[in-house]
Amino acid sequence: MRYCGVIGWIALATVTACGGGGSSGSKPIALGWVQGQFAPRSSFATMCATPRTGVDPTTNKAYLDRQGTALDEKNWLRSWTNDLYLWYSEVPDQDPANFTSGTADLDYFKVLKTPASRTTSGGIVIPKDKFHFHYTTARWEALSQSGVSAGYGATFAFIANRPPRNLIVAYTEPNSPATLAPASLARGAQILNVDGVDLVNATDQASIDTLNAGISPATVGETHVFSILDAGASTARTVTLVSAQIALQPVRNVQVIQTSTGPVGYMQFNDHLATAESALFTAFTTLQAANVTDLILDIRYNGGGYLDIASEVAYMIAGPSMTAGQTFELPQFNSKYPTTDPVTGNTITATPFFSTTQGFSTTQGQPLPTLNLKTVYVLTGKGTCSASESIINSLRGVNVNVIQVGSTTCGKPYGFYPTDNCGITYFSIQFQGVNAQNFGSYTDGFSPNNTVDTPTTIAGVKIPGCSIADDFSHALGDTAEGVLSSALSYRTNGVCSTGPTGLQVNSRKSAQSYGFSPLSEVPDIQVVKSLWQNNRIYRTQ
Repeated sequence: MRYCGVIGWIALATVTACGGGGSSGSKPIALGWVQGQFAPRSSFATMCATPRTGVDPTTNKAYLDRQGTALDEKNWLRSWTNDLYLWYSEVPDQDPANFTSGTADLDYFKVLKTPASRTTSGGIVIPKDKFHFHYTTARWEALSQSGVSAGYGATFAFIANRPPRNLIVAYTEPNSPATLAPASLARGAQILNVDGVDLVNATDQASIDTLNAGISPATVGETHVFSILDAGASTARTVTLVSAQIALQPVRNVQVIQTSTGPVGYMQFNDHLATAESALFTAFTTLQAANVTDLILDIRYNGGGYLDIASEVAYMIAGPSMTAGQTFELPQFNSKYPTTDPVTGNTITATPFFSTTQGFSTTQGQPLPTLNLKTVYVLTGKGTCSASESIINSLRGVNVNVIQVGSTTCGKPYGFYPTDNCGITYFSIQFQGVNAQNFGSYTDGFSPNNTVDTPTTIAGVKIPGCSIADDFSHALGDTAEGVLSSALSYRTNGVCSTGPTGLQVNSRKSAQSYGFSPLSEVPDIQVVKSLWQNNRIYRTQ
């Protein structure tokens, strides 16, 4: 089977299945499909149209696949969804035998979710479930364990994703194709054209497909040609990028900012990867040794990942006096499982604030460094999602004062256990997480308290802080960068101020300065990341 690696941020683009699940002529199960009746998912598990053989190189365990059919794979998806999906009762029960194309199993998976949605006052439809996806198991294991993925080493962000579009380089990975000469991409560079297609204005589907393929290469070794307008430049240049295996650096720009009221720690935290654990341990150890009095945690581009790492981060911020014996996050499953975790079979228990390393990329059981802070400043954006939102919610649950500077987060209090069947790992919402105060209702995200609703956006749960647009004219970690500067200013006087680059709180002018045709007061920036990087992920072991 193949996977679909297209992100689909561009207007008109859609995420489509890309591979087959076996013969379309497979025989149905003995009794056939009966609406509302479901065989146990174990009846179809590991029954594959194309069984894998040998040993899984990641786990060193033999594959359990056995010969089956494409229909067996779809029947497993149907029963698995009915058993574990958070909103299982809202899923229309469709006959899997009716899905017979070359992508039958993946096409069927796409409809195994709630069709519910709501509409903003401006007519924008917001699906109830925006987080339903799949990966090949091999790719998922490579991404989640090592942080390695195909790409250029540039993370892009859409400031406007409908014509006239505006796609900007948000940050880059060191020593990657994006940063090495002659490409030499840097934060703030605008993408104008990809493989001859006008990114700003194209509307036909063929052009959209070309743009998506270039922005998010699915494999290593792909060559794509970009027209780039560097920040501050008046003339575009042409850059050829070849995709490579990119090892993400999840923790960046760790520094101590000296202020008149004490040293302030800053770090850019981009992904809750396994490799983040060791980097976070080092970063917090450095800040602890510097006796910082405050922390500014920059998670504006952090879509999430492993929940256990989010727990470690929250503990290292607050320390034992605020978190001892407290719940970091408690998962709540569907109504069939009020007390039992249906995946592990264990009694539902809360994830604690972990005080020791969990062994992702360091020796398990090491005491974590702590800053023992009662207040933390978080820099956020639409790319702040899932496990990153758990940090905010969990700290608020133990009465840490969380100050939010930036814009509204993505709004994903949900999570799942990644589940492999026949070489595809499926991600389907299975639980909602709540904090120590039993709160987890932030489906519209968290918003700084001066955020306003618009016809196309809805403010989330409002918390103290300042709404301000992202500043692409300065490097991340630069104290002159608008969002960081605003956080430092708010820390000093508690007032939301204009950033030094002319960014204004809730200003249409500041939005337009980035080429954004504002439908909201602050640009609703969409970070282009793979779907697995925008989630809250539990481990079964």
